[in-house]
Amino acid sequence: MHPIELIELIIAGGILLAILSVSFVLKGKWRKVIQGLAIVYLISFSIFYVVRPYWIDLQIENKVGYLQMYLEQEYPKETWEFWTVPHREDGYESMSPYSIGVIFDNEPEVEYTYFVRNKDDIIQTGYSSQNELQSDLLHLEDK
Repeated sequence: MHPIELIELIIAGGILLAILSVSFVLKGKWRKVIQGLAIVYLISFSIFYVVRPYWIDLQIENKVGYLQMYLEQEYPKETWEFWTVPHREDGYESMSPYSIGVIFDNEPEVEYTYFVRNKDDIIQTGYSSQNELQSDLLHLEDK
């Protein structure tokens, strides 16, 4: 488990404990109302925790589609392949799942990184290469 997930669970557990503590102080009808609120909170956090990876996958799929359209417009005669962060696998927790890597077929030793907010806001955030100089890069975009 990644430390961020652990912190999220600790905070959620703390909030749940606070709600339950308040319910034990109150009496009668209010106790049941607050305990019901605690149950609703627990169920909604559980649903959020289970649904979030699928939501991230859906967002990444949409952003790759936007980037595909952008690259077809900017580089119409070229081909490329995408690389996305496998955010569900161990070892990739520290990487943003929304960073999309692009490797152009005519420049296979360079991976360009893009960040897509929406279809109108696409930014090339960087590149990685082992043996190329910045002046030799064919697809480097000015910021």
